Amino acid sequence: MERRGGGSGPGPGPGAGAGAAALAALGRRLLWALPAYAAGLLGLGAGAVLLALALYAGWRRRRRARQRGLSLAARLQSDEEAAVRAAAAGLGAARGGAAGLDIPGLSSVSDTMIMDTIASYLVLPNRLLVPLVPDLHEAAQLRCPLPRGVVRVHLLGARDLRSKDRFMGGLVEGKSDPYAVLRVGTQLVTSRVVPNDLNPTWDEVYEFIVHEVPGQEMEVELFDKDPDQDDLLGRMKLDFGEVLKARVLDEWFPLQEGGRGRLHLRLEWLTLLSDASKLPEVLQRNRTITARPDPPSAAILVVYLDRAQELPMKKPGKEPNPVVQVSVQDVTRESKVVYNTCSPVWEDAFRFFLHDPANQDVDIQVKDDPRQGSLGSLALPLSRLLQAPELTLAQPFPLQHSGPCSRLYMKLVLRVLYLDAPEGSAPPGTSELPVGTDAGTGSARRPSKASPDPQFGTEAVLRIHLLEAEDLVAKDNFFGGMVRGRSDPYAKVRVAGRAFRSRVVKEELNPRWNEIYEVVVDNIPGQDVEFDLFDKDIDKDDFLGRCKVPLRRVLSSHFVDEWLPLEEVKSGRLHVRLERLEPSPSAALLEQVLHANSLLQPSRGEELAALLSVFLDRATDLPLRKGSKPPAAFASLAVRDVSVKTKTCAPSAEPVWDEGFSFLIKRPHVEVLELQVKDEGGQPLGSLSLPLPQLLAAEALALDGWFPLAGGGPSSQVLLRAQLGVLVSQHSGVGAGAAPVPGGDPEPLEAAAGGQEEESGAGGGALRQRLPPTESRTEQEPGGARLQLTLWYHADERKLVAIVQQAAGKRGRGGGLKAGTPPPSAPSPPPTHTPKCPPPRKLKPLSKELPDPYVSLVLLPTRSRGTKRKTSVQRKTLNPNFNERFEWDVPPEEAARRKLEAQVKAHGSFMSREKEVLGKLHLDLAQVDLSEGGTHWYELRDERSSP
Repeated sequence: MERRGGGSGPGPGPGAGAGAAALAALGRRLLWALPAYAAGLLGLGAGAVLLALALYAGWRRRRRARQRGLSLAARLQSDEEAAVRAAAAGLGAARGGAAGLDIPGLSSVSDTMIMDTIASYLVLPNRLLVPLVPDLHEAAQLRCPLPRGVVRVHLLGARDLRSKDRFMGGLVEGKSDPYAVLRVGTQLVTSRVVPNDLNPTWDEVYEFIVHEVPGQEMEVELFDKDPDQDDLLGRMKLDFGEVLKARVLDEWFPLQEGGRGRLHLRLEWLTLLSDASKLPEVLQRNRTITARPDPPSAAILVVYLDRAQELPMKKPGKEPNPVVQVSVQDVTRESKVVYNTCSPVWEDAFRFFLHDPANQDVDIQVKDDPRQGSLGSLALPLSRLLQAPELTLAQPFPLQHSGPCSRLYMKLVLRVLYLDAPEGSAPPGTSELPVGTDAGTGSARRPSKASPDPQFGTEAVLRIHLLEAEDLVAKDNFFGGMVRGRSDPYAKVRVAGRAFRSRVVKEELNPRWNEIYEVVVDNIPGQDVEFDLFDKDIDKDDFLGRCKVPLRRVLSSHFVDEWLPLEEVKSGRLHVRLERLEPSPSAALLEQVLHANSLLQPSRGEELAALLSVFLDRATDLPLRKGSKPPAAFASLAVRDVSVKTKTCAPSAEPVWDEGFSFLIKRPHVEVLELQVKDEGGQPLGSLSLPLPQLLAAEALALDGWFPLAGGGPSSQVLLRAQLGVLVSQHSGVGAGAAPVPGGDPEPLEAAAGGQEEESGAGGGALRQRLPPTESRTEQEPGGARLQLTLWYHADERKLVAIVQQAAGKRGRGGGLKAGTPPPSAPSPPPTHTPKCPPPRKLKPLSKELPDPYVSLVLLPTRSRGTKRKTSVQRKTLNPNFNERFEWDVPPEEAARRKLEAQVKAHGSFMSREKEVLGKLHLDLAQVDLSEGGTHWYELRDERSSP
């Protein structure tokens, strides 16, 4: 048979193809000899040849790797395109453009659409309904039940916001353009932007429907408006259960991540009433409220759209695609589309706010999608609902401009929004006349005392005692994770807009911090005390877990001592103590508080003794600028390194500030309140220095009246109220009625070294003066090593408490405290002279290197994990300061029968587990007055020198 087509001649056989391949391989190998031949022609040596060959081999290797990567990427791209084409073909032509959602800029939009779709099914007020029986009636009411209530939110203003606008590369600090975003479930509103203001005023009103209480929250975020990306100025959250309890909640809320910024909100809980008897009262109250952007609502309307029956067909033989539009005034809601039916079932629900139900209508349009024509309409005056039983209509409604038997099945429920406000709460936007103003004439007379808010001086102080953590995750690994290390943990504490950071504990999974932080807090709902733990690293710190405690729980229970499990990590827990300190206007308690604070002895932080509350009312007769212009004045107040500033008033020689501030005081006997009045340009208008000892000598620790301003006009004065409250701890370990230890001092380490105090005057509020150290006791102490301990029994918590202060050598010669002897109840009388004492002797190490000492405590007679305690290790020192507190759960009768063993040891090296004992102490607790809580030195026995 004849072969047709081209290529009929004899082709190359298999042998010819193999020969060509062999020749090509030989040619490629001969190419490697080309550099050697070229080097010989050029007269180059063997080194140059090898270098050239190495460069060529590297270039060839990189070229092959690049080709393999490109081929792999092309293969993956082709596979992905095939998968996308298959998915697009499966979705249909209508959804064929979904592959373009991966385009940058569209992906975020698609994510938002997906989240909104999910929220429309699962986020309140929407519920996912799973019918268990067919033909379930009133499915719309089950899916969207009536709300529990409505919360009216008055967004009033904010103050002390952060400045985010900076110019000239950050050299010039500007202000911010703040606006607020309020979110409740799927309900979202945005306020107007206040340009160039760190203390904005909005005076806007919004209303939110609440379905679950407690549980449903409102989140408010403040932003700085910028041309590109808006900066966050702070946020806060509030559970509506707190609003339900208070009915009216008017507070300044601290902002998280907002520094010292605060947000002023007034929240009102509106109850849903099923009768119209209170409607005239509600309308009358709403007329007194100036609200924007919309007037306040008087009622709420819920429309349950069930189904329709016998809708007309606009085209013969083609059933419609019905959709319903429900409108009240200028607000329109739309149902889903039901395709190809004359008897659609929607089972939807719509909610509307009503400003005046008696004069409003609800308009309903049934249309054929996509808007090809009307299938019927219905206009229903809401006054019919006001006459209906329980303000409810549930019936089939005949449709106008529709078929003769067309019906729309709906249920309409109206509820009046009634504010059951407590007595004495004024509506927003109304203000009382200032003190000293005649209500009849409006003429002002000069008040004799300040007029602070009733909540002034009622702030509480939160003491946060960060103790320890255990079982933390090890983040420091070596050799690619083959050698497991430890972590260098530290903690961040956040509460009431304040943030604190602890010290870093090196290479420890069970760190002990023993640090105290204190902050002024308000009893405002929605706040938490937050703890975040991190591992300190050179580049980026690793996360070790977080936990939090609701602030309201601490303020209500006054004391929380717990191990908190760490969240978002595999293991770890944190031990904290949180206590609410109540300010007490009693100078007699001050010495007891100072002594109780000395017993805590944290390793970082100094306990506070009092809270100073200052209310700055007004000033009068300020000097004029340039002889005739009144100043735009503001005031700054400072105690130590803490300073605050009031608002700047409009130009006036008699500005009114009407602001209150709080300061935490460590040493009320010596601190001073400094006040300066300046104009907006910084020119001084007068100053005032108020020593706090004047408050200690005043009745109820308060001064209220006019104070002259130094450096101002001849009659320039300022009206203020300053009051001091002593911070009394109920869990300090010293009873409220116990007298302080003689010679007690807020700095016990200095007192033990010989510091004495001399009283000037009489009484508990007398000032005390520190005298130079004397050797009343140390002159008689032995010359060996010693350990300073504080021991007492906490009767309220039924715990034995021991504080390890420090270890050191003794001064002088002679007899002193022996191990096992009871401490004296009072120091010896001071001598009449101050002898010169020799330098202290230190702990004696076994080697030439400085030791890493720590103290081991055992509550005998048993030696178990429950009776053993250990301090942290102090690096390279012979005079370690520990200042750590330990507790044992022991009944009071058993505590007197126990013995305490204390050993000062030197921490061993990395390669050795041997611990060098530097000194030892056995203390019989039966010979110690555990009710006193004193701090004493004890002699350590040197185990190395004993036979």
